[in-house]
Amino acid sequence: MKVLLINGPNLNLLGQRDKNFYGTASIEHILGEVQSMSAELGIQIDYYQSNHEGEIIDYIQTYSPQIDGIVINPGALTHYGLSLRDALLDAGLPVVEVHLSNIHGREDYRRNSVITSLSIGQVAGLGWKGYLYALEGLIEYLKS
Repeated sequence: MKVLLINGPNLNLLGQRDKNFYGTASIEHILGEVQSMSAELGIQIDYYQSNHEGEIIDYIQTYSPQIDGIVINPGALTHYGLSLRDALLDAGLPVVEVHLSNIHGREDYRRNSVITSLSIGQVAGLGWKGYLYALEGLIEYLKS
């Protein structure tokens, strides 16, 4: 089984961004934890991060035929990334949306997600461990 893990804009700066919302874990730490879990689950993870919506779309279009599902933290693209949404929809794969902070308890504009309606689930507000919960949920979904 193979899963794409995608992070959108500014998530390369995790550990340096507003720690009240995003915590202190670096992206390298999170990826290490995800890789450990994927090894335990016997799955392969391909990771991609970009600050550019078009590059993320190109990545999804290139690799979606070769994978089973997607875990994505779209960052700010969550709220307005309609091209990203279309690329995920066109991929025809199960998607789990993940957010470090609870987007539903933040500013009004952060509460709307253009990704949620095509996702099988969303994990929000559980910090970096949300990536693990999202991956675990996706794998359970794929197995059933």
